[in-house]
Amino acid sequence: MTDNVIVSIRGCQRDGVNGPDEIELVTPASLAREGHGRYTISYEESALTGMEGTTTVLRFDNGRVTLLREGNVNSQMVFEEGRRHLSMYETPYGALSIGIKAKSVKNTVDECGGDLEIDYAIDVNNVLLGRSKLSMNVKKDHGSKLELQQ
Repeated sequence: MTDNVIVSIRGCQRDGVNGPDEIELVTPASLAREGHGRYTISYEESALTGMEGTTTVLRFDNGRVTLLREGNVNSQMVFEEGRRHLSMYETPYGALSIGIKAKSVKNTVDECGGDLEIDYAIDVNNVLLGRSKLSMNVKKDHGSKLELQQ
């Protein structure tokens, strides 16, 4: 089963030096069920996020959320409450090995849509770069026309 959905994403990053860096994105996406309690959401990044030419896929599986990006930016980030996961983050400027530790992961996404909230820290070589919060709302697209960000 694959459905068209509208995804609203709000991200906030804090690095302890500068004020919070916030971004909001509303975009069409696909929601697919892969098995009991397992779902994926995929969408194309835009110039607004600085990752144009990149496809983002979120996999929801038993309390774990995996964010995969392929294209101009390549990465795999795993969010699991209370656990630290190492990931590679490749950009056009080079690759970084980063640690992701989720303080909390709240997920209600299912075939009807739902919400995702992740509060996490990012580090490079065990040096904290900052804290981030990701909030996502997923709603079924019932044929509405959504203007994409330019």
